[in-house]
Amino acid sequence: LQLYSSSLDGTIKLWDFMDGIPIKTFTVGSKLLALYMLASAEDSVFVVIPKKGERDTFQLVSVKLTKGVGQDLEGVELSVVLDGVGASMKHIAFGREGSYVVSVKDVNLQVYFFKRKLLNRFSLSTVKTKGGDNRFSCVVCHPTEDCIATGHADGKIRLWRNFHHRKAYTYSTLHWHHDIVMDLAYSMEGTRLLSGGVESVLVQWHNESSCQKDFLPRLGSPIESISMASDGVLCCTLHTDNRISIINSNLRFSRSIQGLIKSRDVKTGLVVDPKTKALVLNGEPGHLQFYSLQSDQQLFSLDIVQRQYIHQAGLKQSDLVKVAFSARGTWLATVEESEEVTDPELQLKLWFYNEETQSFTLNTRINTPHDNHITDMCFRDMDELGDDSLILVTTGRDCVFKVWVMVEDTDPEAQQSVSWSCDFVGSYHNYQATNCCFSEDGSLLAVSFEETVTVWDSLTWDLKCTFCHPPGNIRNICFGRLTCSKYLIGATDYGFLCCWNLLTCALEWSAHLNVVVLQPDPLSEHIAAVSWLSKESSLFVFKPNAPRPIYIQRNLCKEKILLAAFVPRDEPEMTGSEKYLWLRKSQLIFLTDTQELMTLSTKSLEERLTPSSKQLAVEESLPVTPFSLLLGKHRRQQAQEDIDLGKPVVHNKQEQASPAVKELLHTPAHVLPSASFLCTIFINSLLISKENKSAEEVADEVEMESEKAEDDSDEEDVTAVEQEDASHMELLGEMTCKLSKSQEKELRKIRKMDYSWISAF
Repeated sequence: LQLYSSSLDGTIKLWDFMDGIPIKTFTVGSKLLALYMLASAEDSVFVVIPKKGERDTFQLVSVKLTKGVGQDLEGVELSVVLDGVGASMKHIAFGREGSYVVSVKDVNLQVYFFKRKLLNRFSLSTVKTKGGDNRFSCVVCHPTEDCIATGHADGKIRLWRNFHHRKAYTYSTLHWHHDIVMDLAYSMEGTRLLSGGVESVLVQWHNESSCQKDFLPRLGSPIESISMASDGVLCCTLHTDNRISIINSNLRFSRSIQGLIKSRDVKTGLVVDPKTKALVLNGEPGHLQFYSLQSDQQLFSLDIVQRQYIHQAGLKQSDLVKVAFSARGTWLATVEESEEVTDPELQLKLWFYNEETQSFTLNTRINTPHDNHITDMCFRDMDELGDDSLILVTTGRDCVFKVWVMVEDTDPEAQQSVSWSCDFVGSYHNYQATNCCFSEDGSLLAVSFEETVTVWDSLTWDLKCTFCHPPGNIRNICFGRLTCSKYLIGATDYGFLCCWNLLTCALEWSAHLNVVVLQPDPLSEHIAAVSWLSKESSLFVFKPNAPRPIYIQRNLCKEKILLAAFVPRDEPEMTGSEKYLWLRKSQLIFLTDTQELMTLSTKSLEERLTPSSKQLAVEESLPVTPFSLLLGKHRRQQAQEDIDLGKPVVHNKQEQASPAVKELLHTPAHVLPSASFLCTIFINSLLISKENKSAEEVADEVEMESEKAEDDSDEEDVTAVEQEDASHMELLGEMTCKLSKSQEKELRKIRKMDYSWISAF
């Protein structure tokens, strides 16, 4: 089997499907947006490329793959098939046995017949359509008949026939969707037509009749794409929330493949669940998703809004906007609000974790906790064994912050013994409250009011001090931790990062940096700051007691990073580089504006990627295979026997660090490449490089060398020693004296002398 792929760099690659390696690379010389193949044209492929000299105009081009020796070839034989096509793969379809190709864009439809070299164009703008939005959204061709099915923005499906003639064509209409038809797919025999849209319902049309149709509702999110299996037994639907649903031919749901749910807007931020160490953020509308980084799976979804979401444009509905966990994850606070800008409907909910059901249950619902949007909230990070120590603070655009505490529920019909109520309301000069956070010991509360940061005593709620660094409002604030707990960090929207000393109530230092994300590590003194400048995101990691960053990564990515979170590791990660010591206890996660989840890794590329494809990550968190468990048990027993017999234990670093061995033992067998391909890599990983010689081997070789050879090699040896010494001294920030050639030679002779006779004394 062979596989073709296209990329934006203008290359087409032919892959060996079994071994997973590219066989040939064809260079087209233009950005490739889509790739199509026909069984009737084995030596040609069809690609969509931008039209030269025109913006947002694309062409469907036939590329004849040249035959030649070598891996890199030039695919120079190009011929334009259709002009003015859509860039999406949904806008182009090939007809029965590849005899014609169809393209749709806006309200225009083009059909090109290959054998007759005939092009027919149709436009719905000149057709009587009884109102509605006539724009095409997708197209698919019947597998056995000359019939074209097109989806439209008004929810209609049109079936075109007799399109060989420009004037004698006909079409019929199927209509159930109330909004745009996202995709269409025919069954293999052509008797069934599947359609999907924003309603999250898969519709199956029988025999092209509007009276015979079946439905599979409640698929969770709008259907973006539909694909049929080659045998027609299964079909799959791709949804806008990054989920794939597998469906049987009888329209029965089989299973779903779900990773991180792609939400419309991540308003809750990236929050870490203290119990499961899962990332918690917006999922399905009105839901919280608990996403495991180790297994790349969704642990569970919590329905917060508890209302049916209606997929209709312009409809104002409630959504989840804020989330906060207590220190041990026993309590969860959520804020939901309607999409109204002027008079939003607000609800603050407190959830208690039930150990028996292993889920959160609603404890308290507070309607209209603030008169305007809630901007931030946080729990006091103290020991939760005492109920008096657990408090919640919320800030709002109504220019106040509120303190919520637990009280005994006096309602005899209440199912729980405690509930939450407001204990204190604070304000500062009628400014809008924007951010809040507690110090590590919980004794101080910092609340930002536009340009000013206020610090409050969490026991008496007295205002202790204020900080300000004009111009610009405070965008983020956080306290230092551990040895840096006496510092308060703040970032302004005018491009300043400030550090205040709480003991002296003065500015410690400031830096001109446009910080969009400020995230402290809960297990160390480190703080990560992400800046956005010149269309690139950069990372700065620092300790508050020193203005100089300990780690800088410029041009981290081209996308804008909106959110970040430190996720505690199960075990501290061992790293040999000092620049990554701040990542030993926690893993730093980013979320971009395109909802891509990113992280920094201390491992090398060879350790993170498999040797076969250099694309699949070696997941250390995956459970090992039974063979790996058996092999590890045998090795431990053998090592224990050697220790009992007094034999020295030899650790094979080469074997432990080999990615090939990790791949064989940790990767499931059904996704491994062929054994013939892995054999060479596996054997090479076990070989010891000639450069990695022991100290004894080097000494023996020096003894066997002649004096002349020794003199000739002195220069190289001295250079190597000097470079090594210079690297160590540079690390310490010191300078070292340079030995002359004769001094180095004399030193080596002294090293060779036998001083064993001294042991007699």
